[in-house]
Amino acid sequence: MSEPRNSDLSEAQISHFIEHGYIKLDGAFDGDLAAKGRDQLWNAVGLSPDAPETWKQPVVRLGFMTDKPFVDAANTPLLHASYDALVGEGRWLRPNGLGTFPVRFPSPNDPGDAGWHVDASFGTDNPDFMQWRVNVKSSGRALLMLFLFSDIGKMDAPTKIRSGSHSAIARQLLPAGPGGLTLGELAADGFASTADCEVVLATGEAGTVYLCHPFLVHSAQPHSGSEPRFMAQPALLPTGEFDPSLPPSAVQIAIRRAIGMAL
Repeated sequence: MSEPRNSDLSEAQISHFIEHGYIKLDGAFDGDLAAKGRDQLWNAVGLSPDAPETWKQPVVRLGFMTDKPFVDAANTPLLHASYDALVGEGRWLRPNGLGTFPVRFPSPNDPGDAGWHVDASFGTDNPDFMQWRVNVKSSGRALLMLFLFSDIGKMDAPTKIRSGSHSAIARQLLPAGPGGLTLGELAADGFASTADCEVVLATGEAGTVYLCHPFLVHSAQPHSGSEPRFMAQPALLPTGEFDPSLPPSAVQIAIRRAIGMAL
């Protein structure tokens, strides 16, 4: 591999992604962009950062945001180079915004969504999200991404990541073929095959981005800190199905290694 440019991922970072299923990029977008995004998110939830007595719900979900701070945050030179490095140049679609945003507030109440899962790739037109599907080719999703729009410490409901869990999920999906499995089928045993994986917390300063393999098992958790957590969890969308005529991407290499397929 050639020496990386300033915005390229190193060989070590790509190897970490293949083995562990994620990489952390500090300063992937500017802190000023994060602040502008937070202002718009506060407006969208209809609450004030100066009135914590009004933060009644443990989580408020916001949809896809297409305003300039979110478009700019998703399309920095570092992120574009990283998308190329992990997914392949020309094999991903330029994000036109970010979402969804599960905005989490300090609360003793159960948020109701803190369970281990993978994010679905296709079949999302079904009204029952447990019927959404994932297949071993990861049709419809190139990456899972976590964009931190606020500083997130260990007490601030950071997403929990099961390091290396993407490999177990690839092996589970292989026998199901192109049709894949539903989220309900994948979750039937509580993701027991990944229970021994090391748990990593997606902490960092505002502007940090975690780029994750589509099969990575992860979970929300209650917020026991003092400041609301603002984070987007979008997919990076592919331009199409994996093309076997092209060299395998880091995402594909991780899958092929997991299922014992020659590279």
